[in-house]
Amino acid sequence: MKCLMKYEWVKLPRTTPPMGKGLMGCWTKLASRAAFRKGQAEYCGYTNHVNVGEWSGGIVGIKSILGIKKRSDVLKTLDRLMELGYISYTLDEKTKKLTYKICDWVVKCSGAECMDGNVYTTQGYGFLCLPRNITERLAKENYIFEESDAWLDLWCHTVFEDPNNAFSFLAPTVQYEKYGAILTLETLGQRWGWEKTKVWRFLKKHGDVFALYRLPGSYGCLIYNKLYPSNKEVSMPTDAEIVSILDRIRILGANTHKNSNDHEHINKLVSWYSRKLTQESTEKAQENRVALSAPIIRAYISHCENCKNCEYDCQSIYKSYTAVIEANNIRGPCFPSDIMNC
Repeated sequence: MKCLMKYEWVKLPRTTPPMGKGLMGCWTKLASRAAFRKGQAEYCGYTNHVNVGEWSGGIVGIKSILGIKKRSDVLKTLDRLMELGYISYTLDEKTKKLTYKICDWVVKCSGAECMDGNVYTTQGYGFLCLPRNITERLAKENYIFEESDAWLDLWCHTVFEDPNNAFSFLAPTVQYEKYGAILTLETLGQRWGWEKTKVWRFLKKHGDVFALYRLPGSYGCLIYNKLYPSNKEVSMPTDAEIVSILDRIRILGANTHKNSNDHEHINKLVSWYSRKLTQESTEKAQENRVALSAPIIRAYISHCENCKNCEYDCQSIYKSYTAVIEANNIRGPCFPSDIMNC
């Protein structure tokens, strides 16, 4: 099922965890091993009653889940996650029993109470349904993002077939805020507390997940998510397809008053004219009943027919996030020869 930007939740397959070190990587590991329904859960030979989103066991079990060897480092990580409101946990010093609860869990249970059988989620199977704004707390705290934090931040801000972002009809694309369809390395650097060169190295390292496309001039760049679960086969767009959409948007906004730099202005045009562009493409497709020879939008607007089967984990109203201030335009070290598909 595709999740548009207006939805509060986004899916993350357990087979695709955030890469690298960081709090969000630890949080994802904890969430991936929590109970998906309440009942009696067994771990390390002990049976404990758990509720949805909880895990109960010993400190050795937490070490195994997080991949951290030292007990002190485990508790330090849990304390930091609890300070930021991601989890709550208790540790019985006498029995050494540790129980944690994921605070940002889908409220509705996925099934009836289970008193026998498997209660904990299976590692590497299914998906997590997590809030799109889960990384906003780090940004508001001026936290210096680590690798897994930045990875999950891009994932949570991925949109697909959003009427206000024509580029998202080609493939799932990363977008921050209403006027954030087109990004710059400086934007991400300001958000993550990184230098521009570090952002570039990160995107190049994780090019198997996030594809970077540079737009002409000083507009900025697009970041596409190759692994986003869109419930259909999606191929990465070509430069010609992207430029075709960009040119069409510029034509529609030719008489629009410009009171900002190129990057900010093109982001506004994308938000203002994408819906008109997608509607025109849909009308043409309906009239012709055949694929267009030079399509502006590769995929036509459609609504998820199966949404009613999973409304509990994707339904809600998109919340506005704290705006990311643009300071500079994208200028190096992005060279066409170095950037994938450019």
